[in-house]
Amino acid sequence: MSMKVALTHITSYQYSQDAHLGPQLVKLRPAPHCRTPILEYHLDIEPKSHLINWQQDPFSNHIARLVFPNKTDRLIIKVDLVAELIPINPFDFFLDSSAEHHPFTYEQKLFDGLQPYLKQTESGPLFEAFVKKIPPERRRTIEFIVYVNQLVFNRVNYLIRHEPGVQSIEETLSKGSGSCRDSTWLLVQLFRRLGLAARFVSGYLIETKPEWHNLNSPSDSQENIAELHAWCEVFVPGASWIGLDPTSGLLATEGHIPLACAPEPESAMPINGELDMCEVQLTHQISTRRI
Repeated sequence: MSMKVALTHITSYQYSQDAHLGPQLVKLRPAPHCRTPILEYHLDIEPKSHLINWQQDPFSNHIARLVFPNKTDRLIIKVDLVAELIPINPFDFFLDSSAEHHPFTYEQKLFDGLQPYLKQTESGPLFEAFVKKIPPERRRTIEFIVYVNQLVFNRVNYLIRHEPGVQSIEETLSKGSGSCRDSTWLLVQLFRRLGLAARFVSGYLIETKPEWHNLNSPSDSQENIAELHAWCEVFVPGASWIGLDPTSGLLATEGHIPLACAPEPESAMPINGELDMCEVQLTHQISTRRI
């Protein structure tokens, strides 16, 4: 049974003085491959005196490029959207015969196009020890990717981390904890180490079912019905990109609304831009209601 949900996301930057803003790149519009129908979408920006250019980056993400001709002491970015949450069977796909079992090899043309998503940029002794725990035997691909997702879910305790950036995979494994972006980056690097193309996804997670909650998250986050979230997508021939959420141990479903996908977390940042040197106070709020 489908459900319509309205989401409002407000990001507010208050500056200590009037500041000149460089171009601001905003990736807060559902990505082209989003499976959840988006019935309405509106982006509102303050100050009103600005220029907006809609573009797509090399990874096909929608970008609102904002240019501000005048100095300002604030920047407010408001997203309003209406999503129709139609139940999705995350296993509703077919695999090419060449990819039914892991390990498999991408055909050459596909392999060439997937190069950015196969590049391993991190390693270390803890990561190598983690990889060695994975049995090398041949097994069905879908069972294998679910198994790898569960490995990260059971290894990394989810926590809310307000510091910017993404932890290195060695730091995440050493601490045994991290935010959704930390466990996602570990899962991306793990899939690549195992020969599977994987990408980092940032997006909205609308949790209208108890089983969608981050099962190993702190109790205060269990009350959130919507949040900015990160998860991983792995490419399997025949099925294309399959979403896996390492903070819940589940596959992505209709509650996962991708905003930006990229080989590296930095390229999937929701908001990115430069400004004059000043102090900044950031506030962030997401609310939802059923229609």
